[in-house]
Amino acid sequence: MQTIRIEKNDAGQRADKFLAKYLSEAPKSFLYKMMRKKNITLNRKKMTGSESLSEGDQIELFLADETIEKFSKRQETAFRKEKLPSCRLSILYEDEDVLFINKPCGMLSQKASPQDISLVEYLTAYLLEEGVVTPEELRRFRPSVCNRLDRNTSGIVTAGKSLRGLQVLSEMLKDRTVRKYYRTIVCGQIKEPIRACGYLWKDEKKNKVTVTSHPKEGSMPIETEYKPIRTGRKYTLLEVHLITGRTHQIRAHLASLGYPVLGDYKYGNRKENDRMKKEFGLKNQLLHACRMEFPDSTKLENLSGLVVTAPLPWQFQKIQNACI
Repeated sequence: MQTIRIEKNDAGQRADKFLAKYLSEAPKSFLYKMMRKKNITLNRKKMTGSESLSEGDQIELFLADETIEKFSKRQETAFRKEKLPSCRLSILYEDEDVLFINKPCGMLSQKASPQDISLVEYLTAYLLEEGVVTPEELRRFRPSVCNRLDRNTSGIVTAGKSLRGLQVLSEMLKDRTVRKYYRTIVCGQIKEPIRACGYLWKDEKKNKVTVTSHPKEGSMPIETEYKPIRTGRKYTLLEVHLITGRTHQIRAHLASLGYPVLGDYKYGNRKENDRMKKEFGLKNQLLHACRMEFPDSTKLENLSGLVVTAPLPWQFQKIQNACI
């Protein structure tokens, strides 16, 4: 028999979803059968699984220890620190619910395959080291990122430290109440602000998108604002307001307008990219998520009116100063 006390990060979710995480190897049919037979109870009462859990609730597992161990196969909850390549997270903002990180270029936001090491693993290691979470708590709730950047795009990535933080922040990003800004350097001269609309279609096999002025089957509407910060003879430093957030939207949209992002070999100008690679060692697109602006009123009070900024990477600054 085992008793599980529902903690802050467990509260607010359905009981069956919590059990599915806690007894991750158990078939759902087994869990529902045990609830029907009162071998799994909530606050000493029969449960259906549809209940919303509250902090302080108690779930009782009237199961053999061997059964609990069998169905709660313990996976490694976080990479050991010595297994992680050396990288000190650049924390831009942190409170009890959320954390904002300046992601370096070359790091995945989330795993693409099981063997990958991503920002999530570094985040988990950081929170374990700081004592914010314990390995046992990670069985029930995993802090995670709320927005993703391409591997070779740097800048602000948001993360939820608590279930509430994860849910509210994800909701705000989804409904676009958070304004997201990027810095980039493009080929060509842009002297006036642009508000561009179009349609983006993704080729899943090639992981490449196409931007058109008219919709086609499977395409999604996109909208982006571009404001020149500094215009040089061959290049322009832009601030980009990402209104919709589709795959490769900024890079593909700018390329479709005739202003490809420097360093972008997928959508950009190979000749210019090769020159930048030879002169500055540039191997990735110059695209940086530099600022997030939150509305004056949010469900997370600490975020109301907050502006988070991320400094440019040194290579970006070097090219900017030399070329514009």
